[in-house]
Amino acid sequence: MKLIAAQIRSTPGDIEKNIARHLDVIHLAARQGANLLLFPELSVTGYEPRLAETLAVHPSDDRFDEFQVLSDRYGMLIAVGAPTKGLQGTEISMIAFQPGLARTAYSKQQLHADELPFFTPGTKGCVFEHANTVLAPAICYESLQLSHAEHAAKSGAQVYLASVAKSERGVKSGYSHYPMIARKLSMTVLMANCVGAADDYIGAGQSAVWNRDGELVCSLDATQEALVAYDLQTGEASIFSLA
Repeated sequence: MKLIAAQIRSTPGDIEKNIARHLDVIHLAARQGANLLLFPELSVTGYEPRLAETLAVHPSDDRFDEFQVLSDRYGMLIAVGAPTKGLQGTEISMIAFQPGLARTAYSKQQLHADELPFFTPGTKGCVFEHANTVLAPAICYESLQLSHAEHAAKSGAQVYLASVAKSERGVKSGYSHYPMIARKLSMTVLMANCVGAADDYIGAGQSAVWNRDGELVCSLDATQEALVAYDLQTGEASIFSLA
């Protein structure tokens, strides 16, 4: 199974433009043989908490239909980030498109204190099964909580999908935490981070993959839009520029 993390720069608040960018990236990932493509946190809108209530969508939004078309065409699990309309308020969600299946939305269960004025937490965990692999979603702050990763491992996850929007400080925390949980829980960790403006900071990129032994096998820099790819079977890793 080939895992790919997309490190992209989203245009704040411009859903249509960001969807078009996602579609371009999906086609490129397909040409590289991706079975799984992971985008950063809130990739469809950019990480903009103050705009999230206005921008919030329903997972069934027909603007996302092309993601399902491409998932079916390429046999690819595609996971994008968007603010969604929950029963209690706006949630930070990962919307997953799988071949021949109804789309699934997982909402961030553990919010950072700075997010509490703008978002409500999700209440349900989940895992995805694709290409004979069990994958667990994790969204930014919660991906740095050991309890979240332990629950994923108990659910049978072989791959931990960390969709994030991290500053330089956050990336440093991730680079300390992710190899530890990979090694401790025997899970491959794939991190997709953004670059460019995000809320009141700059996304620090450095998207990466750690194998189940906790070894960093491939990573990007802090500014480039690119893909980082990892083959679970062969252990081979590669980078593809989006320039």
